[in-house]
Amino acid sequence: MAIKLLDQEKGPHISKYIYGQFSEHLGRGIYGGLYVGPHSDIPNVNGLRTDVVDALKQIHVPVLRWPGGLFADTYHWQQGIGPQKDRKKIVNTNWGGVTEDNSFGTHEYFELLKQLGADAYINANIGSGTVQEMAEWVEYMTMPGESPMATLRRKNGQKDPWKLKFFGIGNESWGGGGNMRPEYYSDVYRQYQTFLPQYDAKHPIYKVACGPNEDDYEWTETLMKNATKYLDGISLHYYTLPTGDWDHSKGSATGFPASLWYSAMAKAQLMDRLITKHTAIMDKYDPEKRVNLIVDEWGTWYDVEKNTNPGFLYQQNSLRDALTAAITLNIFQKHADRVSMANIAQMINVLQAMILTKDDQMVKTPTYYVFDMYQRHMDAQLVDGEGDVPERVTYTASKKDGELNVSLGNYDLTQDRQIVFTFSDTYRDISDASIITGNKMDAHNTFDDPNEVVEKKFTGASLKNGQLVIDLPAKSVVSITIKS
Repeated sequence: MAIKLLDQEKGPHISKYIYGQFSEHLGRGIYGGLYVGPHSDIPNVNGLRTDVVDALKQIHVPVLRWPGGLFADTYHWQQGIGPQKDRKKIVNTNWGGVTEDNSFGTHEYFELLKQLGADAYINANIGSGTVQEMAEWVEYMTMPGESPMATLRRKNGQKDPWKLKFFGIGNESWGGGGNMRPEYYSDVYRQYQTFLPQYDAKHPIYKVACGPNEDDYEWTETLMKNATKYLDGISLHYYTLPTGDWDHSKGSATGFPASLWYSAMAKAQLMDRLITKHTAIMDKYDPEKRVNLIVDEWGTWYDVEKNTNPGFLYQQNSLRDALTAAITLNIFQKHADRVSMANIAQMINVLQAMILTKDDQMVKTPTYYVFDMYQRHMDAQLVDGEGDVPERVTYTASKKDGELNVSLGNYDLTQDRQIVFTFSDTYRDISDASIITGNKMDAHNTFDDPNEVVEKKFTGASLKNGQLVIDLPAKSVVSITIKS
């Protein structure tokens, strides 16, 4: 049976910010991964690794969340400005107990955004900070006129204000960000957002409230009931653990059995149920869908690699991660009417990373290639479909610039699938087709073999009698673009 794509119906807009990233002061996520300092032997521009920045520019990172994560609620921004030699050294109590020298701060973050062409998403410290501290940070970043913080910014070398597009008020306030109850957090959020400076009436800062942990529907209900009119988005955090066990073994990133391959796929698919149920609650208080759901932490979480600091959350990234990424991104696009941003955790060297580094070496992960492949869906129009989807197959479709984009994943380990799509419009030819796959279910890239899993040209698709016929290999992600 064919899947009929409803390509003449107007679907919701797929925000490019669904393909956002997250980088926290955690392990080698920033230091050694993104930032090496201007005096490093590793090629860099203003301290930022040239190889890493160039690779990230290829996937057009739309937004970068920083400085955390749990680190955000211990971060005091004034310790990260001014001459680097004078910045206060602190202990990163959340992640490994290592010394944080604050050499990567506000100015370095905006320099990274400039090099990437990405928008800013900053998380405020409401766990150990104050309302005044938050307000002064926003003043420092965005005040165009004369003020104490704007003068300080200029003294530190930045004449013009930066553009702060997204601002998070609280991170995991239900847990490590304060162990707050939803009623209490709702009031804290209302207080903080009241004192958030807005210097650009035409482009106000988009305010994100701390939303629920996974299936905490009471948190969503309470927050929406008490604060809907004060917020623009609420966050959701959900991680894919193949074992489902936070307290003991989460499983290895490689060398796992087939049961944990399929368990990871099932856990990734739970994102659909979470978004559906949280959206239903949001619909009660916001039927116009003005408030967005922001999934600003998601991804796979395994046991750390052997002989690495447990607090650094460094893990390998295999073909399994490519398939869980495809499943999750397809779900986000399905819910594009409510989900307007997502930020995978994390960009470099932490959890489900785009890139791994070791000294001056760099390797792109299978997840990186999925993000590269899915770029064609950014700012496109979602195309819905009708018909039965074969077991263990996930897909999404969109239209942009007169082209139809179809992305699929087959997470069956052994069984190939033939998928047939029909449509109402007429399409002339296939303009692009690519595949990500590997010989083994834990195929992955290493510093000795960086090209074990890469994006390659796909030849298993054809247009026949007005239908798109795809021979979809087992354990693969495929993306196809056809022109009208």
